[in-house]
Amino acid sequence: MSGTGSPTLDVDGTGLEVVIVAGSWHDEITDGLIAGATTTLDEAGASHTLVRVPGSFELPVVAKAALEAGADAVVALGVIIRGGTPHFEYVSSAATDGLTRVALDTGKPVGFGVLTLDDEQQGLDRAGLPGSKEDKGREAAEAAVATVRALRALRA
Repeated sequence: MSGTGSPTLDVDGTGLEVVIVAGSWHDEITDGLIAGATTTLDEAGASHTLVRVPGSFELPVVAKAALEAGADAVVALGVIIRGGTPHFEYVSSAATDGLTRVALDTGKPVGFGVLTLDDEQQGLDRAGLPGSKEDKGREAAEAAVATVRALRALRA
């Protein structure tokens, strides 16, 4: 499991508006990711809203719209499970490249919580559910808030 060596971030989201953009595939895993992100943002004192999209392919366009509408950061959550066709690679690449482009084009953070998995169990292990080994929703939200603070410190 890749959680070893993860940073401990001190996140203060006071005064921040964060939009969680989440895909709609694999409800149990996605709902766990959303819960982790929501709890983290609540603990950090950030205001947040949730927008659901059909799947991970649609995350970048909605993330960009949220940031252009004034959000300080986006937490992008999705679940892509490998199948027997190249579809997995195309969707994973489009979501990753698209979200990176959104962050660079807007100059605002996108917390990356898109799970690219070989099977459902890997997602259950990372979704922050009871018995999960990791909470990637929490990690993505922490990263988004911490990056807003880093950018503001640089621009001050």
